[in-house]
Amino acid sequence: EVRIVDSGGALIQPGGSLRLSCTASGLNFSSTNVNWLRQAPRKGPEWVSGIKSSDGTAYYLPSVKGRFTISRDDAKNTVYLEMNNLKAEDTALYYCATYAGPGKPYPDDYGDYDYWGQGTQVTVSS
Repeated sequence: EVRIVDSGGALIQPGGSLRLSCTASGLNFSSTNVNWLRQAPRKGPEWVSGIKSSDGTAYYLPSVKGRFTISRDDAKNTVYLEMNNLKAEDTALYYCATYAGPGKPYPDDYGDYDYWGQGTQVTVSS
């Protein structure tokens, strides 16, 4: 019954902007921490950003801080990732993932995320 849908990926030129969306159904979204992760070709998954359910505190991978902004709209069961000044190294398949545990919005292990979206491709190229 739980469904996580991430979308918004596209082919975009370096320096451009894109907004990814993650919409959930079948779970208590307002009580769920939400994260964005990405996986580039020939690399393992990399956590990018997360937002807590309790107070909306945002966390970022240092390399994207200042360029990416995560936000949530609980009324729409949606979390967004605004990506600005995109670089070639941002190219990856981006996933939305939820985690209901305490503390930071992300777990200690990738296998501990509760639900995943199907992934949306972001390609930054000139």
